Amino acid sequence: MKTMATLTAAKSYRTLSGLPLEPVYGPDQAPATMPKPGDYPYTRGIHETMYRGKLWTMRQFAGFATAEETNARYHYLLSQGQAGLSVAFDLPTLMGFDSDHPTSLGEVGKCGVAISSLADMETLFQGIPLGDVTVSMTINSPASIIWAMYLVVAEQQGVDWKRVSGTLQNDILKEYIAQKEYIYPPAPSMRLVIDTFEFGSKFT
Repeated sequence: MKTMATLTAAKSYRTLSGLPLEPVYGPDQAPATMPKPGDYPYTRGIHETMYRGKLWTMRQFAGFATAEETNARYHYLLSQGQAGLSVAFDLPTLMGFDSDHPTSLGEVGKCGVAISSLADMETLFQGIPLGDVTVSMTINSPASIIWAMYLVVAEQQGVDWKRVSGTLQNDILKEYIAQKEYIYPPAPSMRLVIDTFEFGSKFT
């Protein structure tokens, strides 16, 4: 807990009433199996000091029309001090349809950016160093395909997959319960979700 000790010494945290705040609270004699913050399996958070040592990434949910227009927006947001990107995809992309599919008529680029191919993904992140910017992608059913495209773009930039960071929503159960943007039956959909977990843990 060296980081926590250093942070505590560097800055004192108090409540509005002036009471001192400890870096972490719990039983005085915690069981040996209870992990500390920042320790696997991250029961108490992935960072040892949480927001005290690592502020939240500020990112505006953005994406509209074409990959070119969204890319310009991303460059603007980053130039204004935004620390990460959050990709909003259009309805056809969320449903796994290409922009030229008949079902996509009238919906292309309406509520997010249209991504139908690797070329679109290349354009979306043109001039944006994926090794230095964290990217959150709000997509579920075609998440594995979108993520594959993203990793290829990182590779084209010469960025090692180990340096790529961000989040992939990848929450297919939410689609069956709420938003209804599912493509496959639950069992194969869950298999794709688990496959991304396995791939990520091994190669990224």
